[in-house]
Amino acid sequence: MRRGAGLLALACVTFGAALGHATGVDVPPVNGAAVQDAAFARNLSDYRFFTDGARQMPNSTVTPYALNTPLWSDGAEKLRFIYLPPGTQLVADGEGLLQFPVGAAIIKTFAFGEGGARRLIETRVLLHRADGWVALPYRWNADQTDATLALAGGRLDLVTPAGAAISYAIPNKNQCKTCHSKDGQVIPIGPKARNLSAAWLGQMVKVGALDRVPVGADSLPDWSAHATGPAAPLARAYLDVNCAHCHQPGGGASNSGLDLRWEQDDTHAIGVFKRPVAAGRGAGGHEFSIKPGAPDASILLYRMDSAEPGIAMPELGKASVDEDGVAVVRRWIAEMKH
Repeated sequence: MRRGAGLLALACVTFGAALGHATGVDVPPVNGAAVQDAAFARNLSDYRFFTDGARQMPNSTVTPYALNTPLWSDGAEKLRFIYLPPGTQLVADGEGLLQFPVGAAIIKTFAFGEGGARRLIETRVLLHRADGWVALPYRWNADQTDATLALAGGRLDLVTPAGAAISYAIPNKNQCKTCHSKDGQVIPIGPKARNLSAAWLGQMVKVGALDRVPVGADSLPDWSAHATGPAAPLARAYLDVNCAHCHQPGGGASNSGLDLRWEQDDTHAIGVFKRPVAAGRGAGGHEFSIKPGAPDASILLYRMDSAEPGIAMPELGKASVDEDGVAVVRRWIAEMKH
């Protein structure tokens, strides 16, 4: 999705809400009580995030957004939304994660093409309650009429856009926490100011949904230019979005010593001439996480380029290899000075 797509979608939502009022259509508001209730809603429709779930048409207080560099999940199409309770707004915190008010929600639907149509697979929600964030997965039914809470996760066979036949995994509740965790707390990982377009941020300020646009934010590049753009910023952005939620201080893989955050400028910390903490199958017989000028001798690329359990990275959310991501990281390492 292009960087401006979120802004266009926001305009469509605003227009849709106005049209509803003009035609006298009575659209129930988002069920804020379900967002904050200690119990878990059984069905996605209980929240009323969508006026039409099958078509992913959001309620008037639910805003679509897009990421400059999105996380890759076997080539799934992702539809992203933010819900803010009436009278609240997001607060910018530099170029990092936007701060959400209690009662807010982040909604992400995963879909694949099937027979020329879009098939909704799952919707993951992050609910901001008084005691912190809660991550829940919902699985869409065969009729595409609703999604049901899937605390235990699930699996289904499908074919990716690249033509790979995979067993797609819907994460269980604990697996959601694996990625969305820092220092033992569940947090969002996607909507950082640096990974959102300036146009979208500006529009959110204009409508009162964001306090300010961060000044001087070092934006992640537009992934649509991955085939021709400069390798270094694209590779660093890819690693930040796909790997750094675990590979950072306080993350699930902090014991590896590998820090793949965008803002990390220590080359050893990002893997250059860094030996693994524990050499095993995942090392592939290689000595360093990144060996400059030698992508095929680099552990990082070896693990990215595998779908084999025990070797593949990331460990979750991947059943096939992202050839585009591998190509960019390969080009980046190859261009490094020896």
